[in-house]
Amino acid sequence: QSTVCEKIVELLGQNAVERRQRKVQILSQDSFYKVLTAEQQAKALRGQYNFDHPDAFDNDLMHTTLKNIVEGKTVEVPTYDFVTHSRLAETTTVYPADVVLFEGILVFYNQDIRDMFHLRLFVDTDSDVRLSRRVLRDMKRGRDLEQILSQYTTFVKPAFEEFCLPTKKYADVIIPRGVDNMVAINLIVQHIQDILNGDICKWQRGAMNGHSRTYKRPFPEQTESSNVLTAGKRSHLESSSRPH
Repeated sequence: QSTVCEKIVELLGQNAVERRQRKVQILSQDSFYKVLTAEQQAKALRGQYNFDHPDAFDNDLMHTTLKNIVEGKTVEVPTYDFVTHSRLAETTTVYPADVVLFEGILVFYNQDIRDMFHLRLFVDTDSDVRLSRRVLRDMKRGRDLEQILSQYTTFVKPAFEEFCLPTKKYADVIIPRGVDNMVAINLIVQHIQDILNGDICKWQRGAMNGHSRTYKRPFPEQTESSNVLTAGKRSHLESSSRPH
């Protein structure tokens, strides 16, 4: 889904805009992995720690950060080092934007976080494609093939089926074939462009208390179908479905 988000930002012409001035920002759930204990970090280096379990994420920090974004505040987002499996001292500044794309494998799992979004996108990619991309990515991070495949079969695939895939039911739009589905991506891009141009009425939102739900403006649905959160004009768009 990160590739889909990057393609959306590219098609909106935001890559050519200075980061502080961008109307569309990308935020990743991967930034909110918990700080590991020494024992957990040792397991992670051996490929024996489950990064695809809901408990691997700092949901309190994630929720607070998203709430501040909704309120139009500039936020400091943690920087995570996937080679050493550690949270770095440096942070990434995310400036207020009209649309924020929040992507990750379990963004719909926690209800308090899930209810913050106005449009929920689920990027549905073939399992063989997910595996091949993971192998290539992790080999670039210095991991050997045997460890990658062992982690995939032990943690990634089971966690995807148990935790990620069931959240597909919460999606408003499903994007089959991921970034290769340019028809769906172009529809999302046009929808965001309408928001940026003010062609879509401001959406009303329920109070951000407890489990109160937000009210979503219907999005043109497809026969197969992947999220937008607003505070006034500010919106947040999210996609979900890539293994760690």
